[in-house]
Amino acid sequence: MDTNFMEGSVRVRFAPSPTGFLHIGGLRTALYNYLFAKGNDGTFVLRIEDTDQSRYVEGAEEDIKESLKWVGMDIDEGPENPGDVGPYRQSERKDIYEEYAEQLVEQGNAYYAFDTTDELDQMRERLKKSGNPSPKYDAITRMSMKNSLTLPEEEVERKLEEGEDYVIRLKVPRRENIRFEDEVRGFVSFESKGLDDQVLIKSDGMPTYHLANVVDDHLMKISHVIRGEEWLSSTPKHILMYEYFGWEPPKMAHLPLIMSPSGGKLSKRKAESEGIPINTKDYIEQKFEPEALVNFLAYLGWSPGDDTEIHSMDELIDMFSLDRVSKGGAVFDYKKLIWYNEHYLREKPADELFPRVKEIANEHNIEPDEEYMKEIIPLMKERVSKVEDFVTMGKFFFKDPDEYEERAKEKWSDNSAELLQAYVDEIKEFDEDDFEASNLKDKIKEVIEAHDVGWGPLMMPLRVAVSGMGYGPDLTPTLELLGKEATIRRIETAIEKLG
Repeated sequence: MDTNFMEGSVRVRFAPSPTGFLHIGGLRTALYNYLFAKGNDGTFVLRIEDTDQSRYVEGAEEDIKESLKWVGMDIDEGPENPGDVGPYRQSERKDIYEEYAEQLVEQGNAYYAFDTTDELDQMRERLKKSGNPSPKYDAITRMSMKNSLTLPEEEVERKLEEGEDYVIRLKVPRRENIRFEDEVRGFVSFESKGLDDQVLIKSDGMPTYHLANVVDDHLMKISHVIRGEEWLSSTPKHILMYEYFGWEPPKMAHLPLIMSPSGGKLSKRKAESEGIPINTKDYIEQKFEPEALVNFLAYLGWSPGDDTEIHSMDELIDMFSLDRVSKGGAVFDYKKLIWYNEHYLREKPADELFPRVKEIANEHNIEPDEEYMKEIIPLMKERVSKVEDFVTMGKFFFKDPDEYEERAKEKWSDNSAELLQAYVDEIKEFDEDDFEASNLKDKIKEVIEAHDVGWGPLMMPLRVAVSGMGYGPDLTPTLELLGKEATIRRIETAIEKLG
């Protein structure tokens, strides 16, 4: 938690584009904004940046809002609960951007450009042939192009009056050092000669991200812009616009990239090849624990400075500060996320888990008895990674195995049938009241001592016989839950089938 801000002065925004479902990296950006805002008695704003209508995906905005709700991030201001600085969808703010773009033109900080697509392509091709590997529309090339800086004023007015297509470009100075302080990276500087004359208003009249986010951040009184590292190179253009408008820029904080375990940025292609779900929706559908994902993402580029790892959302809010966000990329360790998920599953009581387990069981045509299931859940907690495992791994609690896993059958040896038969003969003598874990374990010990073998030769085939698998929860409590009749029936079936 940072303490150098006046109460209520912190305002941050999460500003996704509805061009697809919420990427896991976007969720981390939202989380860091949320933690920072809540830790400083600030405001968390959701703004939908939907100016690129050609890439708009139906249902994407709803997915964004549902994802934030799922992990427990309450939106203070947004499309559904507006404050006094709306609208909160950029497509509804078009007139605002046009006004500010025209202001920059009038000040001489922007200009109209009438170049066609073919003319732009010809310019780039010409510069490539002359040895320029990265041609761009900038302080040098603008003077050989068709714009309001090179055309007579009367011609510019005529083109505008006749409705000829144009864009508005930012007039970037040729030689200027643009310097700003980043809350994560310290002081950062860029030479303006490396920047292009960014398009601010497209030919369809819609703003680009660059103009819209600067205007909106100012009008929405955003105090801190916390976003991904990929926007760092665009920041000098934004700083220039703040300067031209005469506005104080918000504090900037650029978060480290999320890296693939195999190296490089975690792209959709890499995530798919490495078995990592890439969208928040995937984690919801796979029934991950939201607390686990929050805890994992919080540590994906930040640490509290000690060796603690488990924290609730409220604890993270109290602990989070931008000065502990790392500069270097953070590797997405999927196994670590599973570890977090296992932890939070173990922490949840059976009463809380049962409705979710029941829903999954019903999908597998299993109708679990509530009391029986609430005995199974604690027994299996140490073995499961996701809530669905209670059903997929524990299906043998509801029906006899009709087949045995190949790797489980490998646990079956020449003397397995003999040992199991000896064990069945012993436990048949139990009354139902005596059929409990400690007594069942004592009988295992008696059988292995009588046959001069270790625990494995009997325990492993016994597990295979009752579950069809070579792994699972603690064995003797499992037998107790299954009961005398089912346990004996399954062992005798396995002896017959596996020999």
